[in-house]
Amino acid sequence: MESIEPIYQYAWLVPVLPLVGAAIVGTGLISYSQTTSTLRRPSAVFIVSLTGAAMVLSFLIFFSQLNGHEAYTRTIDWASAGDFHLTMGYTIDHLASLMLVIVTTVAFLVMIYTDGYMAHDPGYVRFYSYLSLFSSSMLGLVISPNLLQIYVFWELVGMCSYLLIGFWYGRDGAADACQKAFITNRIGDFGLLLGMLALFWATGSFEFDVMGDRLTALVESGALTAGMASIFAILVFLGPVAKSAQFPLHVWLPDAMEGPTPISALIHAATMVAAGIFLVARMFPVFEDLPTVMTVVAWTGCFTAFMGASIAITQNDIKKGLAYSTMSQLGYMMMAMGVGAYGAGLFHLMTHAYFKAMLFLCSGSVIHGMEEVVGHDPVLAQDMRLMGGLRKYMPITSFTFLIGTLAICGIPPFAGFWSKDEILGSTFEVSPILWAVGWLTAGITAFYMFRMYFSTFEGQFRGTNKEIQTQLKREQLMAMGASLGPGAMNPQELTLDPEKEDDHGDHHHAEMPHESPFAMTFPLMALAVPSVLIGLVGTPFVNYFEAFIHPPEEVIEPLLPWSEAFADFEWSEFLIMGGSSVGIGLIGITLAVLMYARKTIDPAAIANQIKPLYQLSKNKWYIDEIYNTVFVQGCRNLAKQVLTIDIRIVDGIVNLAGFVTLITGEGLKYLENGRAQFYALIVFGAVLGLVLLSGVT
Repeated sequence: MESIEPIYQYAWLVPVLPLVGAAIVGTGLISYSQTTSTLRRPSAVFIVSLTGAAMVLSFLIFFSQLNGHEAYTRTIDWASAGDFHLTMGYTIDHLASLMLVIVTTVAFLVMIYTDGYMAHDPGYVRFYSYLSLFSSSMLGLVISPNLLQIYVFWELVGMCSYLLIGFWYGRDGAADACQKAFITNRIGDFGLLLGMLALFWATGSFEFDVMGDRLTALVESGALTAGMASIFAILVFLGPVAKSAQFPLHVWLPDAMEGPTPISALIHAATMVAAGIFLVARMFPVFEDLPTVMTVVAWTGCFTAFMGASIAITQNDIKKGLAYSTMSQLGYMMMAMGVGAYGAGLFHLMTHAYFKAMLFLCSGSVIHGMEEVVGHDPVLAQDMRLMGGLRKYMPITSFTFLIGTLAICGIPPFAGFWSKDEILGSTFEVSPILWAVGWLTAGITAFYMFRMYFSTFEGQFRGTNKEIQTQLKREQLMAMGASLGPGAMNPQELTLDPEKEDDHGDHHHAEMPHESPFAMTFPLMALAVPSVLIGLVGTPFVNYFEAFIHPPEEVIEPLLPWSEAFADFEWSEFLIMGGSSVGIGLIGITLAVLMYARKTIDPAAIANQIKPLYQLSKNKWYIDEIYNTVFVQGCRNLAKQVLTIDIRIVDGIVNLAGFVTLITGEGLKYLENGRAQFYALIVFGAVLGLVLLSGVT
């Protein structure tokens, strides 16, 4: 224990190292902008090196926890007055050490990928400083020992996502998208703040275990009703609803595709969206004894999983399809948390982080290869209707995308199978209805992911087809004309700032797409390894993951040796549950093959037969339109009414008072002429009037 003590003492360096990189480079950009912007490669190497050091330290901490060392918490008094104490510090336990490894590995690989993807962007150095600040904020959140400190880093993560989604802020689409993400997350965060303060009022603590124990005791003693305690917990849950893109606060996630692809991989795979799942895991001592809250969490996740998958079916933009896929998979994790499958939800968080980061980076590689073919039109570069046949030109990208697709579809032995199957099995024990929705969603997931794969990498290349390009440009212009209101999605991936146009010279065109440089393909290959193998640590035969990650109060029996566990395992339940999830996945894959590979079924004909459902999916369940009408237009109409009241009544009263003062002043000035006789006459008249008045009364 003594030999590893320094590791824990210096664990605070994990978030501080990326923060130092962001601070130094950011200060250079503010103070010596032109000079720092020219130091592109040195800045990148500096920031990537610091992130790499944080990753190494994270692995050392993780292996220390894996070897059975006790959790370590170090705190200091941040503010105190009498009995009131607020502490800040850091905690290292099994969950924190696992999250440190996930965040640092994905962030490190995304930063390497960024060098190739953003090579010609004038904001290259600024992007690296934002990435480093974002990574630091997320790492600080992960090791926070209490809810108050988590809230501080929670807001920092939100600020960084605002900066990164709106990185190309010179374009209306990016500016609208980052504002939409910021406002939507503030709605959820306001609920989180209210719930956090309410729990502190009830329990007098921000510590997770203390809050859980005291809240349970208050409910059992009758000092606090179960309904009130549930309201407090659900308010806290609103934070994860927004951050992890759960219905109804999911609308920011697809619009966030306005940001460069590397940040899409970082935000939508391993970090920001995972923060909501992480917070639910941390709040598990509070949530688990409140059945109403667990039910709300489970059904929210279940509905979000189905909704995201149903929208992803009809998306033609490769990044938007992956965004709705992320929303759906986050729904699975939330559903697992709601049914009490703590380990299963976090297991899926880990496996999903790796294969979804790889899928997003693959989409960026595809866009990078397509942009010259379609004349640097950002919307066309992301449209799968102009792709096809890319496997011949981009073999590494296509192979890694296929691995990610098989993983997310839950095909054994890929990582997604083990985690998704564990979620479905745990859900079935609690609610067959929830399981049925999750099972159906698994089939839809397999269909839309292989639709994306076949449309992008198989068949004939359609990128040079002028007829399709003309049709898509016409659709693009019509969509822009019809959706200029708030919330409109107009992806501008790889569109450069005005001053950046010169960087491309004559904007030469290529006849065929090309494979991405090594800086972009290396992270794809590196992420493919855990996408295939990481699920093996959580097999139902010997579940190492469950033994390592489990609710704080749950006691786990020691694991049997692999040979004994394999021989004693009850295969019947696993084969039924696992077989059913693989079966529905194979049905989805078969449909995708028939529609998009063999083309024996016409998707357009089916869409015409079920046009209302097709339009519902295509238009994202009309949620954006509803929000625009109810909230955006509603707020504007309310503001107009308030303005009318302000002008006519409030200003009217003030103006009337001023007018009366002006008139009386004008009248009185004729009475003040400086003659004493006139003043005496006025006094005499007033006295006479009083006498007459008293005589009458």
